Formats: sequence, structure tokens, C-alpha cells
Amino acid sequence: MTVKFSWGEKAACQLVDPDSLFVEGSAQHHAKSICSTCPVTTECLTYALENRIEHGVWGGMTDRERRALRRRRPHISSRGKLLDTPRKK
Repeated sequence: MTVKFSWGEKAACQLVDPDSLFVEGSAQHHAKSICSTCPVTTECLTYALENRIEHGVWGGMTDRERRALRRRRPHISSRGKLLDTPRKK
């Protein structure tokens, strides 16, 4: 994935084949493992949520996981604020 954002230059996915992030099924586990070492997962996930990107692994979440997050929190206007705020238990 070639990301043209200031945070994209720091993304761990810059070092892998972009097609490896747009896979189905169990291959998504490998794509998510790339995100686990990335310093900009919050920015990446926020971008995908706010732009309703439907395919691929972004910010460590699959398209299915992002849809579920949007369904659980439909009232959130800024996903960045949601992701930057620690969860209350």
C-alpha cells in the first residue's frame, strides 16, 4: 500500500507487498501481524474508518472488524478521538 500521508511514511506496511494487505480469510492474520509492529496504527485505522474504506487490513483491523466497530459506535463523529481515548473498564 502506498500511503501518501505524513503518517504513511512511518507505516510498517511500506516495507511489504501491498497485495499482502488486501487478502481474505486466514491470510488476514499475517497482514494484521504487520500492523502489530507499526507505530502509526491509530492514524491508519482512523483514516480507514473516516473514509469508509471497505477492503484490506488497515490499522490492524480487517474490513469486517471495522464494520463491526462502526456499528457498535455509530454516534462517534471523529474516530480519531475515539481511538486516542483509553477505554474505561
